[in-house]
Amino acid sequence: MCTRLRHDFPSVAISRSVTSRKPRNGEVDGVDYDFVDEGTFAKMIEDEAFVEWAQVHDNYYGTTRTVVDGLLAQDRDVLFDIDYQGAAGIRAMYPRAVTVMLLPPSYETLETRLRGRNTDAEDVIQTRMHNARGEIAQLVDFDYVIVNDDLEQSYDQLRSVFVAARCRPWEQRALLAQRFAIEIEPNVFKL
Repeated sequence: MCTRLRHDFPSVAISRSVTSRKPRNGEVDGVDYDFVDEGTFAKMIEDEAFVEWAQVHDNYYGTTRTVVDGLLAQDRDVLFDIDYQGAAGIRAMYPRAVTVMLLPPSYETLETRLRGRNTDAEDVIQTRMHNARGEIAQLVDFDYVIVNDDLEQSYDQLRSVFVAARCRPWEQRALLAQRFAIEIEPNVFKL
């Protein structure tokens, strides 16, 4: 769905995360993630390099300020593919951020999808399934929740959220300033 949103809206850029986990089959360093060891990740935390970071399923994930600032400087909409901990960090730093939790239709479907990817060992799948209940319970902290039961319907919902978010006043500040001489505080973050 993220790829399709980027296709339909060229201003959307997906932030690339840094992770301490090992690459899965077919993943490329610097493309899918920036893969680092735990020591390097810890040093980046110490240096306050991250906009958000969290330990997820026994690995560390984070998004660097450099990546986000670079995309915002290009006037891009920044889309994060992160868990609830990362979303909380983004909301804390960018209060106007729009958050969407994408859920599987059921725990059984989640397990089937994880196994169907054929990318994770059994212990990783078990950890993810164990953590899923606690993660899903965080849905009340999100602006929107989409249950991905039907891909087309789910994408329509995501697209609708994106379009609606673009109608907020601070997203249209340049147009409003030009047409109505209304100054609106610049938005530091977009979807």
